[in-house]
Amino acid sequence: MTSARTTTPSAALDIKLALAAPALGAAFAALWRPGAAFPRTRYLAYLHEMHALIRASVPLMERAALRCARTAPGDPVAGPLGSYLERHIEEERGHDAWLLEDLAVAGGDPAHAAGRLPSPVVAELAGAQYYWIEHHHPVALLGYIRVLEGNAPMPWLADRLAARTGLPAAAFRTVRAHAELDGGHLADLDALLDSLPLTPAHRTALAVSALRTADGITRLFSYLATAPGGPL
Repeated sequence: MTSARTTTPSAALDIKLALAAPALGAAFAALWRPGAAFPRTRYLAYLHEMHALIRASVPLMERAALRCARTAPGDPVAGPLGSYLERHIEEERGHDAWLLEDLAVAGGDPAHAAGRLPSPVVAELAGAQYYWIEHHHPVALLGYIRVLEGNAPMPWLADRLAARTGLPAAAFRTVRAHAELDGGHLADLDALLDSLPLTPAHRTALAVSALRTADGITRLFSYLATAPGGPL
C-alpha cells in the first residue's frame, strides 16, 4: 500500500532521482576515492569547474524570479516560487567568490578561472535551465537546485582532503560551508515543493530538469576523477 508521503512532489522527485543515484554515487566515489594522497591538480580542476557552475546560480535564480514576477497574477505557482527564489538568491550570493578565494589559497590563478571558457558540460547544465526558464516555466529550476543541494559534500570531506593534499584548511572553505548549509536548504526546498499547487506538467518539468542535471553532474565528476590534471 502506498503511503501518503510517497504522493508528495518532493518524495515523487526522490523516487525518480533514485534511478540516477547509482551512476551519480559512483562518480562521487571515484572523484573522492580513498588513498594516501589526493592530486592537488585534481582539486584545482574541481575548483575551476565548480566556479564555472556556481557563478551561474544567482543569475539563473534572478532570471527565474523575473519570469515569476511577470506571470504571477495568473499563475498560482509563480508567486510562492518567486518569493522562495528571492530568499534563496541572498543565501547563495557570493559563493562563486568563495571558490576563487579557495583557488588562490590552493595556489591556482583566480583570474584564469574567472576568464576561461566554461567547459561544455557546465554550459549544458546551466544552459538547459536558461532555456526552460525562458521558454517553458521557471519551476524547472527547482529540479536543478534539488540535485545540486541534494548532493552536497559530506561533513568530513574538507578535513580529509586537506590531509590528503597537504593544502591549507582555508582552501576548503566552500566544501566545508556547503556541507553545513545545504541540508537546511534542501529541507526548505522540499517544503516548498510540497506546498506548491503543481500540475502534472510542472511535475514533469521538475523531473526532466532534475534527471538532466544528475546526468550532467555525473559526467562532470566522472571526467574529473579520470583526468590527468587541470581544468576541462
